[in-house]
Amino acid sequence: MSTFKDVVSLKFKSMQGDGVLFHGEGQRGDYITLELQKGKLSLHINLGDSNLHFSNSHTSVTLGSLLDDQHWHSVLIERFNKQVNFTVDKHTQHFRTKGDSDHLDIDYELSFGGIPVPGKPGTFQKKNFHGCIENLYYNGVNIIDLAKRRKPQIYTVGNVTFSCSEPQIVPITFVSTSRSYLLLPGTPQIDGLSVSFQFRTWNKDGLLLFTELSENSGPLLVYLHGGRL
Repeated sequence: MSTFKDVVSLKFKSMQGDGVLFHGEGQRGDYITLELQKGKLSLHINLGDSNLHFSNSHTSVTLGSLLDDQHWHSVLIERFNKQVNFTVDKHTQHFRTKGDSDHLDIDYELSFGGIPVPGKPGTFQKKNFHGCIENLYYNGVNIIDLAKRRKPQIYTVGNVTFSCSEPQIVPITFVSTSRSYLLLPGTPQIDGLSVSFQFRTWNKDGLLLFTELSENSGPLLVYLHGGRL
């Protein structure tokens, strides 16, 4: 198909920082790809000027951060000729595609949640999406509804379910401010330290994390003081 206007909308919840959400390509070099890259969402578009080099017609825009937090995020892509509106969680980036062409030629299938087996012109190896997608529409077509009703124009590949499991989060409550804490044995001569957690408290003061750094370089503390971290 050859389109002058495209609208793609979806909501996703990801468990990994990398993965292709949507991809389509054509023989002339046209393609459109939406993918997570290190927790950020990138939109790649090439409207396929066959006389130009790749770098002259390739356009990439990145939005958002920490989108692999297992929370729902909304995406809207609106393209009319060379003008594109790219919206992630109500933050919109307006841009124009490079090159002279203003229509998108998609000769092969459109894929959602990954890229088919490489071998076709222009296909690049990317990681498939791992997570949940809902309210997925392409130019007014409800893609998930077609898949769920097993319509012949859409194929379901691999392990796909029509549900979205919630991660089992088990919180811990420290009842006493003076006598309750968790202790994890340290690792000698470790080069780096990475700690992440969520917390909820009614107190304005309190110690959240403490550790002695290696080679007598002092302690590391994370604490609340007057309601500030």
